[in-house]
Amino acid sequence: MANLNRVLLIGNLTRDPDVRYTPKGTAVADLSMAINRFLKSDDGNEKEEVTYVDVTLWARLAEISGQFLKKGKPVFIEGRLHLDTWEDKQTGQKRSRLRVIGESMQLLAPRNGNGQSAAPSQSDPALRTQRQDPGTDVEPDDIPF
Repeated sequence: MANLNRVLLIGNLTRDPDVRYTPKGTAVADLSMAINRFLKSDDGNEKEEVTYVDVTLWARLAEISGQFLKKGKPVFIEGRLHLDTWEDKQTGQKRSRLRVIGESMQLLAPRNGNGQSAAPSQSDPALRTQRQDPGTDVEPDDIPF
């Protein structure tokens, strides 16, 4: 049976990306996104549901996120789910956290008053969708957590 692990997200950043480097010099960025969903409640009123998602970007994609993304900015992330597991050093309990490993990113911008996108031109190579395969040159000792 075939397997598929693909996530597509559009949302707003809840904080500026946290960019750091592994001992071998590979960039890693952690960011958090808020994805809004609007629903009608049983009484007919519209309510908003917010899902917060942690995303990790690697290599050039991490560097680009540090340059161009800021808190509140809309972004499109394509990636895969990854489950981190570890043992809590204080309690000895097993812990886990589900996050998205971003493999491509596209900067989005809200439309201005005349319907035109307020985003920079997508002809800038740094702003185009980037695909990265972080698993090819990353050693377990390089992971900063």
